[in-house]
Amino acid sequence: QVQLVESGGGLVQPGGSLRLSCAASGSIFSINAMGWYRQTPGKQRELVAGITSGSSTNYADSVKGRFTISRDNAKNTVYLQMNSLKPEDTAVYYCNLKFRPSGGYYQVTAWGQGTQVTVSS
Repeated sequence: QVQLVESGGGLVQPGGSLRLSCAASGSIFSINAMGWYRQTPGKQRELVAGITSGSSTNYADSVKGRFTISRDNAKNTVYLQMNSLKPEDTAVYYCNLKFRPSGGYYQVTAWGQGTQVTVSS
């Protein structure tokens, strides 16, 4: 079993910054990729940023230049630094983990519980 614990969400004014963290623990043999998605009511969950085991990154066009994803392999933790936040960044942000479980052969995907980010004056 794998647990993803997210933290760092909250209320921030437009132009402000927040840093999200997601720590993975449990029966993990190896991690292939980690990422952040977000979702607003009535809309599909969308990829915000992802990072592979080789530290290759990709971003949604809407956050390029403002958000930075990073990871600490020793801690199985992924971070999302969000700068110059806009009201349209308001959403529930979910951590995503693609990993191979201990004793397993296939990649499995796990999700965090979500953390609310609200950008408002």
